[in-house]
Amino acid sequence: MSILQEFKGFIARGNVVDLAVGVVVGAAFGKIVDSFVKDVITPPLGLLIGGVDFSSLKIAIGGSATAPVTLNYGLFVQAIFNFLIIAAAIFLLVKIVMMATRKPPVAAPAPAPDLHLAVLTEIRDTLRSKG
Repeated sequence: MSILQEFKGFIARGNVVDLAVGVVVGAAFGKIVDSFVKDVITPPLGLLIGGVDFSSLKIAIGGSATAPVTLNYGLFVQAIFNFLIIAAAIFLLVKIVMMATRKPPVAAPAPAPDLHLAVLTEIRDTLRSKG
């Protein structure tokens, strides 16, 4: 089998196509979540904590006065906050979806009667009836 035929077989499998669709939908959903965090959650949160913007925090570690080399630790702190906000938002979204799609618990089927017990019960009942 040639490499091209193997590749065609690999791509034609359903799970590869499903994965590709998942990646594309995930990227689009990521943009929605990113916008939700930046445009809806972060402004009131920034107002609540006094308008602190961590992204501008940095330390100059060298270079010249006109072109300093900086360690931008504020961007890292901001990324951590963004991650925590996104994780909380996705957690709540998944929790809501799971509550909406929750199925009522299915009752366990009654256990099948034990064959030996059924035979013994029948023998007992037969002996009682004969006296």
